[in-house]
Amino acid sequence: MLPRMKLTKGTRVVITGAGSGLGRAFAEELAERGCKLLLSDINETGLQETANRARGLGADDVVVQTTDVRNAEEVERLAALADDRWGGSDLVINNAGVAVAGAVGNVPLEDWRWVVDINLWGVIYGCHSFVPRFRKNRSGHILNVASAAGLVSTPKLGPYNVTKAGVVALTESIHAELSGSGVGATVLCPSFFQTNIAKAGRTSGDPRGMVGAEKLMARAKIDARGVAREALRGVENNVLYVVPMADARWMWRIKRAMPSAMGAMFSAFGRRFE
Repeated sequence: MLPRMKLTKGTRVVITGAGSGLGRAFAEELAERGCKLLLSDINETGLQETANRARGLGADDVVVQTTDVRNAEEVERLAALADDRWGGSDLVINNAGVAVAGAVGNVPLEDWRWVVDINLWGVIYGCHSFVPRFRKNRSGHILNVASAAGLVSTPKLGPYNVTKAGVVALTESIHAELSGSGVGATVLCPSFFQTNIAKAGRTSGDPRGMVGAEKLMARAKIDARGVAREALRGVENNVLYVVPMADARWMWRIKRAMPSAMGAMFSAFGRRFE
């Protein structure tokens, strides 16, 4: 049985995509607990703002490192920085992500590469750098941020669905491989909550998928801090799947019980936003 991780003062945490949205929410939640934070993002301005907020909320130590998660060497430098600064890390949150909307065949291959490089390869690089360190120390936890789209695939979001399904599969693999090692793995699969991911995404000439997502985000009853809180609770309890929203849990159940009905249901759902 894996000992439960306590995210308290002095816990060493690395967060990618910390410059805004959910990454910033993770930083704020952990700062209030007195954790040590290594924050990374490609957006240096947003990264510094998050760092300032974290310091004001009581983080034990805050370090920033501008990082493009599409670059394996830059991600490895993050892990090395945690080694040099603190002698290692206890939790890595692979959070950096983007969105692409559009029908398969219409989405340019350039956009496919962009979303796969960030959403999937970025997480692969994070796991590749940190998992061996955790395994060697026989402690630590990987938290990979996927999406309900990784469990239930909706129309007009094919590239996004593919990457998030990959993150789910990767986390499941790590969880099985590290069983009994003292290292934990959790995948976060939220549905819609208020964030800037849709506004920063690419629509490939067909905005309907992103428009629908933005409308659902605006109606969400849980914010990024709430999602981060649920995910961290899952880490502390060594839960593999964290699916915070009831709608996502129900869709996942329906898919497993009646997979053939999902296509018709999502087709009807998509027409609401045309």
